[in-house]
Amino acid sequence: MSKEQEIDQNKVLVTRIINLLNAGFHGGAWHGPSVLEAVKTITPKEASYKTPTVHTAAELIYHITSWRIFCLKKFQGDADYLIDDDKKNFGPAAKVDQFELETLLMELSLSHDELVKELQSKDDDFLNEIVPGTEYTYYTLIHGVIQHDLYHTGQIILLKKMANASKSDYDEDDEMTSSRYFDDGLGDAF
Repeated sequence: MSKEQEIDQNKVLVTRIINLLNAGFHGGAWHGPSVLEAVKTITPKEASYKTPTVHTAAELIYHITSWRIFCLKKFQGDADYLIDDDKKNFGPAAKVDQFELETLLMELSLSHDELVKELQSKDDDFLNEIVPGTEYTYYTLIHGVIQHDLYHTGQIILLKKMANASKSDYDEDDEMTSSRYFDDGLGDAF
């Protein structure tokens, strides 16, 4: 067996996990729409639709990205990195304009690309290592990310349907107004 075949043999699980991660994110999974399929046509109105007990789709997109970043920090050995407050977990704003929505979607895609890139540098042995600052393995963490994506993708799809089925608090004339997402604390509205 050549050294290249040896390396590939020690990346069988990692390769399969990357395929699952990509199918759930880009498309092609048997379960239905992927993360990107669910958000590719989302509007600021749909992303900002608010119900009394559920986060908005914009908050869920931020949330999915936050946990990808958590995963990346753990891959880098950061035992202290935590998502320990609502702002880190769901972002600073429930309501977004077009620019902010596009930024959220770009950050989501970039975090996915970084996660896949990082995983491609790992081998199957890595999956059995304990995640720094936790009591579970990388195998559990990565599968948790996949499951987490699918759970919230379903919520996003339902929120889009609800936003389109009822009049929300989102005012179409308000579409160009900035939210708190990019609040720099200077009090200026741009």
